[in-house]
Amino acid sequence: MVDTGTGVGTGAGSAVGGAPAVGRAGWRAWQDSWDRQQEWYMPDREERFRVMLDMVEALVGREPRVLDLACGTGSISDRLFQRFPAATSTGVDLDPALLAIAGGYFAGDTRLTLVRADLKDPDWTAKLPYDSYDAVLTATALHWLHSEPLAVLYGQIAGLVRPGGVFMNADRMKDASTPRINEAERAHRHREMDRAKEAGALDWAEWWNLAAEDPVLAGPTAERFVIYGEHADGDTPSAEWHARTLMDAGFGEARAVWSSPSDSLVLALK
Repeated sequence: MVDTGTGVGTGAGSAVGGAPAVGRAGWRAWQDSWDRQQEWYMPDREERFRVMLDMVEALVGREPRVLDLACGTGSISDRLFQRFPAATSTGVDLDPALLAIAGGYFAGDTRLTLVRADLKDPDWTAKLPYDSYDAVLTATALHWLHSEPLAVLYGQIAGLVRPGGVFMNADRMKDASTPRINEAERAHRHREMDRAKEAGALDWAEWWNLAAEDPVLAGPTAERFVIYGEHADGDTPSAEWHARTLMDAGFGEARAVWSSPSDSLVLALK
């Protein structure tokens, strides 16, 4: 179900590359294209999703009420429904283009409610359809926030997770105490990205250029660049900082449950 106040589209789709298409197949093409573009940066993206859903099942069961935070095209909700068909999800984002893809792809699926909201708005939680959730999940989305506003957001999230529920954030989390390891990881990652680029992978800018040329997504894409400007990162603190800040926000336990040389998945249990 799409919140009709969000401006999220639910009708015709568009095929990647700019040719109009109608219905789910066109939106599926955009969804798949977004996944491939993200995997160019994060080849282990599916592994972190798998671990995230493993821990959802372990801690809150197979019929969870989930808040897909900064949901983008709904990548987490898509995998959630594939694994747990009885789950429900609320997807929250501000990006009109990514919400348009989510709205088209999930059109008619009553398990999902999409809400357009700015996570920097102190009252964004008032737009949600529920007061509490079994799990709040987010991936590769909150790194654009600096530590201070992220700590404020964690306090708001703690108020949304029911007792016994979980919050998980999979994202870039740097450890400044290991500069040589960090530099080696970065150099290796960029070499692999260059090889993938030579094989035809789309990067962030190229993907958005395609969206801007598409007759359905051109308007929402122009709007999202007015809102966000170019892509920017926050200060990407360590996994230990995230765990400690979540504990300070009111969670009972918190630690990393998965990590790669550059990223971590931090889980907090209420």
